[in-house]
Amino acid sequence: MIRRLMLAVFLAGACTLAAQPKAAPGPPKIQTLIIAGQNRHDWKATTPILRKQLEDTGRFEVRVVEEFRGAGPETLAPYDLVVLNYDNKNQDALRWGDRAQNALLDFAKSGKGVVVYHFAVAAFVGWDDFERMASGTWRPSNGHHSAGHDFTVKIKDPNHPITRGLKLEIQQPKDELYANLKWHPESKHNVLATAWDDHALYGGKARQPIPGPGIDQPMLWVQDWGKGRVFTTALGHDGPAVSTPAFIVTFTRGAEWAATGNVTLPIPPDMAK
Repeated sequence: MIRRLMLAVFLAGACTLAAQPKAAPGPPKIQTLIIAGQNRHDWKATTPILRKQLEDTGRFEVRVVEEFRGAGPETLAPYDLVVLNYDNKNQDALRWGDRAQNALLDFAKSGKGVVVYHFAVAAFVGWDDFERMASGTWRPSNGHHSAGHDFTVKIKDPNHPITRGLKLEIQQPKDELYANLKWHPESKHNVLATAWDDHALYGGKARQPIPGPGIDQPMLWVQDWGKGRVFTTALGHDGPAVSTPAFIVTFTRGAEWAATGNVTLPIPPDMAK
């Protein structure tokens, strides 16, 4: 009798649970691939931080590859987003090869997203399509910065999904402020944010001529690439610089936009208008 009673209680509970409505599933996670493995900057320190920042939002599922040479469209097929933390150090041996390079271009053209992070803008000198995709690149006669310092990132396009709702000025502590990049003449980029490059900070040791007291330099920019989207951030020199609120908010929102064309990630109250 006791066993029958216990069975009846168990079955009743199971029926009750089965009858309860299930919570609606959230949107599928953005499948993301970070390409790293070579860089004149400390990719070993920044890559796991970038991965964690994306995954902590709950919107991304991230994998990392440290060898992309010889890859092809099948490598990128499972993904919605590629984050480039790669610089081939001006070495031909560290270029990916035509098949892998074309796979990245076609990936974006098909409607996917690409994030070009910090010194990835120095990669692949002479690869015209990459230079047009990144829009602004660090090249032998273009690209320098003063010593790392605190600066203000000024939002220039407050209506773009990435920057919409942000304060018009956000602080970035001790980072490299890239200046005098080479801008591709066929790029159709949109600058989202700039920072003032104070020429007095170079102490007369700038790599390229810098007339005048200073100039606003692009820090965040975007462009369409076929059906896809490219987000480039010049911020984030090292572990501490990628761990600031300004970097985290703009990087994660930029990544979501590149992958989907929309931004749902919230802005922390102290950074919101």
